[in-house]
Amino acid sequence: MTQTDIDTRLRNILTSTRVIGLIGLSHKPERASYRVARFLSENGYRVIGVNPGLAGKEMFGEVVVASVADLPKETDMIDLFRRSEAIEPFVDDALANLPNLRTVWMQLEIFNAPARAKAEARGIEVVEDRCPAIEYPRLIGSGALTELVG
Repeated sequence: MTQTDIDTRLRNILTSTRVIGLIGLSHKPERASYRVARFLSENGYRVIGVNPGLAGKEMFGEVVVASVADLPKETDMIDLFRRSEAIEPFVDDALANLPNLRTVWMQLEIFNAPARAKAEARGIEVVEDRCPAIEYPRLIGSGALTELVG
């Protein structure tokens, strides 16, 4: 796959996604998951955090949920801020509970071949080792990239 093909695929995901379940959301502004969630919500996505320790609190206009199974059924992408070896159960839960799931997105330096295979077998797009808040400004041209990664 060429870089142009990859960019087209990522652009299509980013322009068609509406509701993101962000797994591993932190309430600490210095954490990447917080900054990415804020960026995505400021750019028109509905972002629902998944964090049992924050469940019931409101962040970015949405109530944080305790588990993937608690995400709204219209969630079409999960964005994973978890260690590579911890990914598979979250993907299993998403495949079982989110009928509109179209994308499994694993953050920078996150890879999980079994989770990838399960999702792709169901026709779900899988992105590994990338950040939507980096790809969005690069491919769509909006946002403050330096604030996100700095």
